[in-house]
Amino acid sequence: MILRGRAHKFGNDVNTDYIIASKYKSRILDYDELATHVMEDADPGFYARLSPGDFIVAGTNFGCGSSRETAPRVIKAARISAVLARGFARIFYRNAINVGLPVVECDTSLIEQEDELEVDLSRGVVKNATRGIELAIAPLPPVMVELLADGGLVEHFKRHGTFNLRALG
Repeated sequence: MILRGRAHKFGNDVNTDYIIASKYKSRILDYDELATHVMEDADPGFYARLSPGDFIVAGTNFGCGSSRETAPRVIKAARISAVLARGFARIFYRNAINVGLPVVECDTSLIEQEDELEVDLSRGVVKNATRGIELAIAPLPPVMVELLADGGLVEHFKRHGTFNLRALG
C-alpha cells in the first residue's frame, strides 16, 4: 500500500480535542462536515490547505486524550492518507487501524512542513522527495495492511464475512 501527499507538521502531545474540538463533536454528527474543522484549534485554516492524500506529521504522544473513535474518523473523513508520528497514544493507534486510518511510527525530525512524501506501508519506507531521503519504518504486519486496504475492521468484515484469523497467527 503506497500513499502520497504533502506533510502538515505538528508538535508533541496533540490531543483528540485539538484533532476535533468538543464544541463540534457535540452538535455535528456528519463526519464529512466535522472534517472541515479538523485540527482547527491547533492550526486555524488547516482544512482549507489540505489536498486529498496529505499527511499529518507529528512528534510524540499523538492522539492522547479521549478514547473515542471520533478523532481518527475525522482525520480519515478529511481525506488525510495517514498520520506519521514519533509515537501515538495506544488507544488512538488502535482506533485508527480499526477505522482504516494508517498510522506510522517513525522519526519525523527529518520531515518539514509541505515536504512531498511517499509512504510504502508494506515495504516499510517513507520517502521524502523534497529532501531526497528515505526513512525506514517497521513494515505493518500483512493483516494490518489488509485491514487498512479494506477500509478498517468493519469494512473488512463486510467484505469477507469473517475475520481471517489464520493471518493473525
